[in-house]
Amino acid sequence: MQTAFGIVLFGVVAVGAIVAVASLSGRKRLYENIGRGAMSMHHDPLRARGGPPAGSAAALAERDEEIRQLVAARNERRIRRGEPPLDVEAELARLTAPAVDPELAAEVRSLVIARNERRARAGHEPLDVEAEVARQLRELSPENAP
Repeated sequence: MQTAFGIVLFGVVAVGAIVAVASLSGRKRLYENIGRGAMSMHHDPLRARGGPPAGSAAALAERDEEIRQLVAARNERRIRRGEPPLDVEAELARLTAPAVDPELAAEVRSLVIARNERRARAGHEPLDVEAEVARQLRELSPENAP
């Protein structure tokens, strides 16, 4: 009985060592796939179905069309409740307008005012401050980034 126990013990340890070495050889491939798949945050369903690339004109048009549909559905609910409907295009423009950080707008405004002061000292006509601030904020928006 004593000899059988030793043989079984060494046999189990040997088989365990072989399994451990075999699992080490395939671990890298397993760890690379952790967090991948349809439920992960990095899975892009538009690419999976062949949709337009993000930020392209086609993607923006698709986004605008979906927003129009959502606003139209909201209008139907408002009408059923007896409320006046919203203007779909005005609501689309409001929802898709880029959000401007007030601190950034203030900084751009101060730069435009300083530029106007330099232009006045040089004898040039000053710029319209609000129009120039709006133009520079449009240029800084992420939609205009290359």
